[in-house]
Amino acid sequence: MITEDGENQGVVLTEDALRMAEEAGLDLVEIAPNSTPPVCKILDLGKLKYANQKRAAEARKKQKIVEVKEIKMRPNIDTHDYQVKMKAMNKFFEEGDKVKVTLRFRGREMAHQELGMKLLSQVKQDTAEIAKVEAEPKLEGRQMLMVLAPK
Repeated sequence: MITEDGENQGVVLTEDALRMAEEAGLDLVEIAPNSTPPVCKILDLGKLKYANQKRAAEARKKQKIVEVKEIKMRPNIDTHDYQVKMKAMNKFFEEGDKVKVTLRFRGREMAHQELGMKLLSQVKQDTAEIAKVEAEPKLEGRQMLMVLAPK
């Protein structure tokens, strides 16, 4: 048993430990129930629960939720439009988010899927130093998808 001051009392009977906790006006809390003999400490249970709750809230606050942002393009995108999309992508990577690049084919563009592959390989090259490819480009219906994650 450990007292409220942190001093080790050694092995104490349960009744004696409960009486000591009652005299101190505190609770007897079992800290390590699986050890032999079990370790108990005299402390205020309300304060312990409050401290644990605060610690958990602080840990949740420091977590970063990774979002998947989507950038949509077309196979015949102009150079300036491409640069604007790349700038947005770089901003997403700096914030720690993943980016899903969607390339949509319309009408007869489906006949020239190599243009879409070429565009996605260009995106891969331009983001090589700040991002890694998580999902290689693949065709799903009329869309070609690729997922990039920050390094």
